[in-house]
Amino acid sequence: MSQTDAAASAIREGRTALGIELGSTRIKACLVDRDDPQTVLAVGSHEWENEFADRTWTYSLEAVWSGVQAAYAALVADARDRHGEAPTTFGAIGVSAMMHGYLAFDEAGELLVPFRTWRNTSTGAASAELSELFGVNIPLRWSIAHLYQAILDGEAHVPAIRHFTTLAGHVHERLTGRRVLGVGDASGMFPIDAATRGYDARLVARFDELVAERAPGLSLEALLPEILVAGDDAGVLTTAGAALLDPTGALRPGIRFCPPEGDAGTGMVATCSVAPRTGNVSAGTSIFAMVVLEGALTATHAELDLVTTPAGDPVAMVHCNNGASELAAWAGLFGRFVAVAGADLDSDAVYGALFREALEGEPDAAGLLAYNHLAGEPIAGLAEGRPLVVRTPDSRLTLANFMRAQLYGVFGTLALGMDVLGAEGVALDRMFAHGGIFRTAGVAQRFLAGALGAPVAVAATASEGGAWGIAVLAAFTAEASAGAASVTPDLDTYLRERVFDGAGFDVQDPDPADVAGFAAYLDRYRAGLAVESAAVAAL
Repeated sequence: MSQTDAAASAIREGRTALGIELGSTRIKACLVDRDDPQTVLAVGSHEWENEFADRTWTYSLEAVWSGVQAAYAALVADARDRHGEAPTTFGAIGVSAMMHGYLAFDEAGELLVPFRTWRNTSTGAASAELSELFGVNIPLRWSIAHLYQAILDGEAHVPAIRHFTTLAGHVHERLTGRRVLGVGDASGMFPIDAATRGYDARLVARFDELVAERAPGLSLEALLPEILVAGDDAGVLTTAGAALLDPTGALRPGIRFCPPEGDAGTGMVATCSVAPRTGNVSAGTSIFAMVVLEGALTATHAELDLVTTPAGDPVAMVHCNNGASELAAWAGLFGRFVAVAGADLDSDAVYGALFREALEGEPDAAGLLAYNHLAGEPIAGLAEGRPLVVRTPDSRLTLANFMRAQLYGVFGTLALGMDVLGAEGVALDRMFAHGGIFRTAGVAQRFLAGALGAPVAVAATASEGGAWGIAVLAAFTAEASAGAASVTPDLDTYLRERVFDGAGFDVQDPDPADVAGFAAYLDRYRAGLAVESAAVAAL
């Protein structure tokens, strides 16, 4: 059987796994061969953007569902075009999305207030008080911080809340009827007990006691979704869910789902970094690093979140609200210049040209600084963002130095947080990276290696990112549920032996000149944060 015929047969017979991920700027769908998840059979996507309405970063639920439907329809069309088969069933489905935030619903399942995304930084009082009460860092974007801030502010909707969840949890519930969450995504809602892999019962009790007077009768346990771990059965596609995902009516119900996960967890899966001493960097609208821990940290750090892998193992997370969006804006500006000059280059070609030019820049970007802060950045001490390009009079303003500064700027705040992990003595054998910024070979990967002072590996599936990662988790659940003798319930072993065995990784060792150059850049970057603060105060 030819490769094309084998793919068509897998699609027709449902020997596949579908992953859908709702990212900050794009909703992606990825279809893989269930028995060989490295084989991507079809993809689809839909671009979208958050809104800044009433000083809140949000997406409407209408935009969520129209976007999911569009991405799914694009995947079906891609499968038909490439293989002559339009899928009507799958071996398993998984949903992932940007973590954290606040989606609160009443008894009837109606959204009580607009979705408050991870990007909002309006929860300072709640974050500070909960961090002190719990003895662990509760970042501004965590769901529990949003809930407690609503309680502190006396918001009218609080008495009507019957459950709250993440974006992945909401989409999963609409498709399956199950109110559950993967442990990795849940760890961005409320702290997890490493021993039970459930919510920390001691801290749940402390929270209930804390809010007893302000929110009488509120029981946090009753509001939170049930936690599942990788490999667990998270329900099946209902008839209503099938019609919601595919309004054409072609999709059949009854398909098994894996636990819904956050984009951090799918990034770990997509880079085979769920074991201790491994880590990954995921770069998109936000940028974050995940390092799987061998043991507990010695202290609480505001720069670090303590979350988990999709299997429930402890992870230190350095999360930055601002990733590659400002870089994309500059690429768009240069792309428009190319167009008005009469040339014909698509966006990938523009990015490639600009990135390759950055390699010709001086190692420290020659006195240029680029701040990518469109939103507030807690690690940098910024409640709001002001993207800036700053240079000294003796700096050398060339396109190469400008683009190197922009790429360094994507990694700047991340490097501040990684310094904290280094001071904790956390060991890291290799950092894996994924996201569209790594599509141009040997550029962002090289600069990240210089920023971290550690080898950085990129897989061939790096640009597929979390949609591929959640498809792999769906395939894992399908095989684990089938009880196949060849499948182990250990996620790390499954990834190493069944998914990534023989997979090609391009590894970039840090260049000493880049390491020294980025260190010099970061020193100036740190000092220049005062300029950022002044801009926030003035503008």
